[in-house]
Amino acid sequence: MIVNDQFGVMQRVMGEFTRKKINVETIVVGKCELPGKARIVLSVKDKKQAEQAVERLTRLQDVIEVEIIDESRHEAYALVANSFGKARLIGSIEEVDNLVEMTKPNKYIKTINAL
Repeated sequence: MIVNDQFGVMQRVMGEFTRKKINVETIVVGKCELPGKARIVLSVKDKKQAEQAVERLTRLQDVIEVEIIDESRHEAYALVANSFGKARLIGSIEEVDNLVEMTKPNKYIKTINAL
């Protein structure tokens, strides 16, 4: 989604998910190509829940655009650490999941992004 890059917008956006009791798997937020705007990418496993959230998010004042992205346009990222050191993993969701499983890291964080 594209939102106004202002204090409190993320809290209002996440409030909609809290009210609907929708679990957000990953969150990626950052400035984007539009001046004064930010892009928020949230991953939710249940498409029906995502559709419910979109309906409510479009009513928020600071939300400019909301779009559900097809899974074919997703990309996964992970930072992993084990006894050999740290590594960055990038690829499809399945590829990153497989690499995390194979490397059995002591610590990791994974996120999903899409454009």
